Parts: sequence; structure tokens; C-alpha cells
Amino acid sequence: MAFLKRTLRFLFVRAEAVFDWSFGQHNNPIASLGSLGWYFFWIVAGSGIYLYLFFDTGITDAYASVEYITNDQWYAAGVMRSLHRYASDALVVVVFLHILREFSLDRLRGKRFFAWLTGVPLLWFIYICGITGYWLVWDKLAQFIAVATSEWLDTLPFFGQPIANNFLNSTTLGGRFFTLMVFMHIFAPLFMLFLMWLHIQRHARARVNPPRSLAIGTAITLVVLSLVYPAVSQGPADLDVVPASVNLDWYYLAAYPLLDVIPGGQLWLILVVGSIVLALMPWLPPAKPVAAAVVDLNNCNGCGRCFDDCPFGAITMGPRSDGHAYATEAVVNVDHCVSCGICVGACPTATPFRRATAIVPGIELPDHPIAGLRERTLQVSANFDDLPRVLVYSCEQSAAEALRDRNTQVIKMPCVAMLPPSFVDFVLSRGLADGVMLSGCADGDCYYRLGDQWTRERVAGERDPYLRKRVERERLHLSWLPPGSQRRRARALAEFAASLENLPEKMPKRRADRE
Repeated sequence: MAFLKRTLRFLFVRAEAVFDWSFGQHNNPIASLGSLGWYFFWIVAGSGIYLYLFFDTGITDAYASVEYITNDQWYAAGVMRSLHRYASDALVVVVFLHILREFSLDRLRGKRFFAWLTGVPLLWFIYICGITGYWLVWDKLAQFIAVATSEWLDTLPFFGQPIANNFLNSTTLGGRFFTLMVFMHIFAPLFMLFLMWLHIQRHARARVNPPRSLAIGTAITLVVLSLVYPAVSQGPADLDVVPASVNLDWYYLAAYPLLDVIPGGQLWLILVVGSIVLALMPWLPPAKPVAAAVVDLNNCNGCGRCFDDCPFGAITMGPRSDGHAYATEAVVNVDHCVSCGICVGACPTATPFRRATAIVPGIELPDHPIAGLRERTLQVSANFDDLPRVLVYSCEQSAAEALRDRNTQVIKMPCVAMLPPSFVDFVLSRGLADGVMLSGCADGDCYYRLGDQWTRERVAGERDPYLRKRVERERLHLSWLPPGSQRRRARALAEFAASLENLPEKMPKRRADRE
């Protein structure tokens, strides 16, 4: 399992590097697979509603109405039909890539299992929607699918009369069949939308829209493809004649050729068992338990910053329980907390400048206390042997420990957004280093979802707690790169260190009582 994850991660890293070079990191489609899935769903839904306006049910009316859409109104409904088809295929592609990537990055285990588990039934509904959509065209391909599917369903012990009897010849099929298919093709996407909503319920501020430029470029590509290679039917269905050959859509119909070599009952068993194994992946093997964030009410004033910044909705603000004169207090749901530490970076009391009292913030991780982070900062700053001195605060995913050398020291933490901005001020104002580099995941693809965004906004003074204006921004560098990009990160560090050589040798020290 570990070898498979490493192999997939290697392939995705290489693919991301290519797309970074082609489109830029912000518009990298590999980093936006989840939101692209939502985007394609809405294209399919919107184009489907438009097509439904022209669709007629009936044995002959269905095919005739689709032909009218394709040929007589090719410039509008015809384009919509092609968009409907290609966006559906693209949905399958991005969903499977999304599954493989989340698996390779190990974003499915432990308390993050919920999104994975709710995603498994979504796969079934994607195929139900796609296959019933092909039936509605009622061409030769639809005839093949209808007969093959009904025979496949008949292998299940749920039906009293064989469903395939409805497709023996043209006299056994009535218009109500298309009414049923339309109902299924409409109901299945609605239930699928509910599952999609459920899929992201544990994700605060879930990203369901890709970057605007990526969305526009994707839409243009689909429209051009629809005009150059429009979707067409394969001749009207005729139940009195067995189709000699059909062109399959391998995105949705890959299982049908298997029915020629695998009995239908066995194929159902394979798919069901495969789905169960897929659903159990978060526990194969289970993740090691980690300590959830804890609240210290003596230092919590109920400001709500940790609640605003938690990427997984693990923090709520409840009524005060200790008698202090504050209205609310932070409450951690240990079943949702993934121990990323982003809430610690949001707490205004998590500052290394405190001297009168012990450094105990209102919320922190027991395994990564802020007092310990301050001590490590002081310790590693004494290990520099050369100039310019660069202190790197790194998340566990960025593999920045390889950057450590004579003039570079590295401190790791679960997520770089766990670092309160005051630590950057502390390091530079005390002359502990000549520059600070924050090394995190790829832009828009944080392992803990929002760490890169919150860090950028704090540094830019757009989000509390923000980095003070007195800090020279030239001495701070943010590095957002995917895992496995050691060379690119090392190059970014070298360029940053070179830029520090043109600045004054050290920052002026300030007395703590002036902070």
C-alpha cells in the first residue's frame, strides 16, 4: 500500500510540475480536481435542463427529438448536447483522478474519513446518471445498453419477472419506459447533489468553484470541442434487429464488455466488494491517533478567531462555563479535529513575546506547544555557521528538512499556518536570523485545506492576527510548492538568501518592554 501511494504521489508531482509550468500554480487543474468536479456537474445539470425542453418521450419521438436537437438546432441545443456529453465524461475523469490523488496524499485516514466514505456512493450515482442518459437517446447504442443492462439486472434475485422481456421486440416496449428513464435521469442527479453536499459537510469554506481563469479556459475548451467534434447518435434503435456494432463511451460503459467474459452475478459481486474495500480504505491501516487541540479558558476571551479559521469545522463558540466576564468560549469537537494547529496560529495570545506569564495560549496542540516552539526557535538560531542566516518554518508535508545546512535551520510543524505571525516579528526583531522562510504546500492545495490562504492573508494584514507593518517584508519569503519539489524549494531558498545579502547585515534589536 505504501509503495502504491509513493508511486502515485511521484506521478502526480511530475504532472503538477508540468501544469505549473503551463498554466501557473494558481490555475493548476491537478490541484483543483474537487472543485472541477462540481464545475462539470453544474455544466451537465444546466445543459440537461436546456435539452429537456426539446425532448419528447415515446418509442419514435425520443430519437426524433434528439435528432432535431443535434441537426436542426446544432448552433444551440446541439452544442448543449455535446457540452452535456463531454462535461459528463470529464466529470468521470476528474473524480477518479481526485480519488487517486487524495489516496496518494493520504488525505483519507483518521478523522478525515468522512469525505472519503461519503464519496464512494457518489461513484454509483455518477454511473446511474450517465447510463440512464444514454438510454434516453434511443439509438443503437441505447438499445445495446438497455438489453445488456436488463439482462445484467436479471441476474439479481430481486425481480419477479425478467426485465429483459420488455426488450424482446418492438411491440413489447411502451412509451412509459421513456417516462421512467426521464424520471430516473432527473431524480438521480438530485440525490447525487445531496451526497455532494454531504461530502463536504466537515469542510469549512469548502471550495466548490475552480479559479475563475481555469473555469473560463475549461468552458472555452468544451465549447470548441463541441463545435469541432459534436456528439451524434448512432442510428435509430430497432428491437427487431440486433446491432452489429456500436461505439462505446468507455468512460461510462467500460463494464459492459466484461459481461461477455464474466457472468453478471459475479460482476455484481466484484463491483460491490470493490466498493466495500474502497470505503474501508481509511482504516487499511488505521491512522495513528493524534491529540486534539485543547482550550485554556484562563487565556481564552472568546474572540472566535480559532472558530473562523478552523478548516474542518471542529471548533464552535459556546456559552462561557468558567464564570469569566466573556460571553463565549471555544469548544473543540475532538471527533472532527485533525490536529493541524491552524487554530493556534489564529489565537492572539499565542505570542513568543510574553514574559510576565507562562506562554500558554487560549488554544493549542498538546504535542506542539507554543512554548516549545519558542524554545526550538531560540535553540536552532544558535546553530547558524554562515551568513545570511535563514530560519525556515515548514509544514510536515513540504519535506523542507533537506534544506538544512550551515546558513539554514528548519523547524517543522503540522501546518505552517500554525505559526503565529508574531513569531516572524520575534525572530527578526531579536536578530535570531536574517530572514524567515515559510515553507508550505502548493498554492491552493494545502494538506489542511486553508493553511496557505490564511498565512498569506495574515502576512498581508488582511486577517487577524496579522503581521505587524514594522516587519521588513524583504526578510520574509513564502514558499508554496507541492510535496516532492525539493529542487524547486531549494532554488527558491537560494534566491531568497541571495536577496538578503543586499539588505543590512542584521535587524536592529528591540527591548521586549517596547513590544
